[in-house]
Parts: sequence; structure tokens; C-alpha cells
Amino acid sequence: MQNESWYSLKNHEEVISPSLLVYPDRIQHNIELMISMIGDVNRLRPHVKTYKNANIINMQMARGIKKFKCATIAEAELLGNCNAPDILLAMQPIGPNAQRYIELTKKYPNSKFSTIVDNETMLSILGELAEVNDIKIHLWVDINNGMNRTGIAPDKKALELYIQLYNHPHLVAEGLHVYDGHLRNTNSKIREAECNTAFEEVELLKKSIEDQDIPSPKIVAGGSPTFPFHCKRKNVESSPGTTLLWDIGYGAQFPEMNFLPAAILITRIVSKPTTGILCFDLGHKSIAPEMPFPRIEFLDLEHSNQISQSEEHLVVEYDDLTIPEVGDVHYAIPKHICPTVAKYDTLTVVKDGAIIDHWKVTARTHKLTI
Repeated sequence: MQNESWYSLKNHEEVISPSLLVYPDRIQHNIELMISMIGDVNRLRPHVKTYKNANIINMQMARGIKKFKCATIAEAELLGNCNAPDILLAMQPIGPNAQRYIELTKKYPNSKFSTIVDNETMLSILGELAEVNDIKIHLWVDINNGMNRTGIAPDKKALELYIQLYNHPHLVAEGLHVYDGHLRNTNSKIREAECNTAFEEVELLKKSIEDQDIPSPKIVAGGSPTFPFHCKRKNVESSPGTTLLWDIGYGAQFPEMNFLPAAILITRIVSKPTTGILCFDLGHKSIAPEMPFPRIEFLDLEHSNQISQSEEHLVVEYDDLTIPEVGDVHYAIPKHICPTVAKYDTLTVVKDGAIIDHWKVTARTHKLTI
């Protein structure tokens, strides 16, 4: 698996470019590494946003993983179709999504669904929906411990919100949801210290809840960068996502984590418009374009410098004009895999250099049937 040409296709002439290749052996390695790090699959709640695919969900379920996290109703429905036992929608269901969430729980009664809330207004709305539909809605209070994207600060107001949730006749208090995606220091010791400091307030809030004679709240915490630290907390569920496919963004920042890139772009040179310039068929529509250059790391093209990108094209400076030709195949690791996957209808599955299957990226859309 560590051979330098592990990614190469024997039959690349049969594959259109750009395509996204995935390697099940490497995905399995990443699953096993997650499990070995946490030691208990019951505390593992991987996020499906990275791959949005039933096959990878099933690979994890085959290893005993029963809890999953997702960001959209479509992803939640995909998990329901896979008969995932425990599904957390980690996006507050606002507007029509609140009713869609109700329909979701009714369609898949064999799965336990829960979602998040961070304010009294949404708590009231969801409580009313639960009453009207004669169901119980399971909720986690979403905590903002420094990212400032969603959630409520872990202070007195959060305590009051949790008490209100616990006492509501049509809602069930699950616990606290904490995402600390802002903690990305490349020094693992500093990142761990920052993670622990940010988590202290969450632990204080948990203690405050317990002091109200309320059952101790469960906690779901972290993403991929802080997974190595939260996985050590015996009473906390960890929710990495990028760990399943990995990418060069996290790979360069956190090499000590030892996850393997398991999704590779295949691309071709479409033009050599002038001296020292190559153009590839990897535009905005094919890879995540929000990152600064480089947006990919070529596995087989040294001394290249990515200089511009448009909808269908990636322009690269290159200082060796004797090797690349128009039509040549090259391979690259994306810098940000999650939104890159969402650009493809299918994943091309590769084993031992051969294409063995195509996996549908089912939840790349915002709506399946619900």
C-alpha cells in the first residue's frame, strides 16, 4: 500500500477525466485506525459528510460502528436507507427542514434519530412539531466553545436551555454537541492543549447540569483534527469525518495522525498553450475551489506550480517540457476532499490497479425523497 504507484490504473484509457478514484483497502485501513485509536466503537460517531456514500457506511457498520453524524436531511435519509441504528443530524433543522426531519423519523422507525438546537425559539418550534405529530424529538444542545459558527456558549444560558429541554414533555434531552473545528494548530501538543482548554467549559456545564438532579448529559465532540484527543475521553463520543478518505490539506497539517489518502483525482493534460504552461481538466467543477493554491498535490508531476483555475481548467507552470504531452494521465490528491466528493455522481473503485466497481455518491444532492 505504500508503493509509490499504488494509485495507478492499469486501464486508465477506460476512465474519463476528471474522475474521483477510491481505494477500499485504504478506506479499511482508516476505519481500523479510527477504531484502534478510540478503543470502543460505541464511542465512535463518524461524520458521513465527506463521502455521502452507502458502501463506506456499510464498511463501517461491518466493523461494529453503529452511530453516525450527518449535516443534511439527504445524508440522514441515506443513513436511514442503510439501516444505521443511531443517526445525529448535526444541523439545526430550520424552516421546511424541521418538517422534513419529522417525516424522516417516521419513514425510518428502526433508526434512532436526533438533532441539535441552540436557542429557545427553535426549541419551542420543535416541541410544538413533536406535540402535533405525537412523537418525541431527541435533541442535543449545540455548544459554541470557540468556533463561533453555531451553538450557544457553555454558560448560564446554555444551562437554562438544557433545563428547558429536559423538562419539555415532547422532547428528549440527549446531551451536548460540541464541534471545535477552529482548533487546527499543526503542533499536536499545542492543539491538544487548546482542545483541552476549550473543553473545560463544556465539562463545567456538564457538572452544572448534573447539579440540577438531571441525568448526566452525553457529549459528542470534535472533528478530525481533535479526534486524537477527544477519543481519549471515556465518556465522550468522537465524530471524525475526513479521516475516512483523508486529503492533502489535513495530511500536510497533521501527518502524525497516519491516515491514508483514499481518494485520488485522475486528470489529463488538455493543452500546452505556451512554453512552460500545462492545462489540466480540473476546474472549479471538479475539485473544491475555495482553498488557496495549491488545491491538489500531484503524485506524479514534480516542480509544478498551480497558477489559475476556471470552471473546467487548471493552469500549471511546469519546468520540464520533455515529459508531459497533451492527453497524458496524471493523479492528484485533493486539498479538501469533502466538497470535492460532492462534485461527482459516482466514485470509481480501484483495487490492485483495476477498476472493480462504481459507488454512487447518493447524498451529494440536498434531497433524496424527503
